[in-house]
Amino acid sequence: MRSVAPVKRFKFVIFFAFIIISLYFTDMAEGIKAFNISLSNTKEMLGLIPPVFVLMGLLDTWVPKETFIRYMGEASGVKGVLTALLLGSAAAGPLYIAFPIAMLLIKKKAKLAYVFFFLGVWSTTKIPLLLYEISYMGARFTAIQIAVCIPLFLLFSLIIEKTLSAEDRETLSRKAESEFS
Repeated sequence: MRSVAPVKRFKFVIFFAFIIISLYFTDMAEGIKAFNISLSNTKEMLGLIPPVFVLMGLLDTWVPKETFIRYMGEASGVKGVLTALLLGSAAAGPLYIAFPIAMLLIKKKAKLAYVFFFLGVWSTTKIPLLLYEISYMGARFTAIQIAVCIPLFLLFSLIIEKTLSAEDRETLSRKAESEFS
């Protein structure tokens, strides 16, 4: 039974490898192009994910749960919103890096709405992204985008948290605990 688990775990990798191999035999140039893109993306992820996990391990070890609860817990209020805004805006890297960090925040008992807000902020208002956006779209567009997105991210984060059942919250918490133990 143990030998089935790796196949199940990597079914998407196996599936896409099969697709690339099939593409190669159908159209060699496109197959090579698809392989090179996949290889490039894998190299990028392998360059980003290990350092992020090391930093997360240090954060998990060095920052006590009580600190997270104080700054992002259920009773943190505006402090929690501002902390999530600061963490998301100061971030660098693609969005897939934010999800393990979000799980760490959940493990450390951050309010789910603030974790969802953090993910929204990361996706839209990272400082490097904003500088790029200002240079191409202009400061006015960027200001309007921030003025619209930030309140909406917060509103929908609160709504999503309210719609989650206690069972869903517990499942998320257990998953976070098992991922970082």
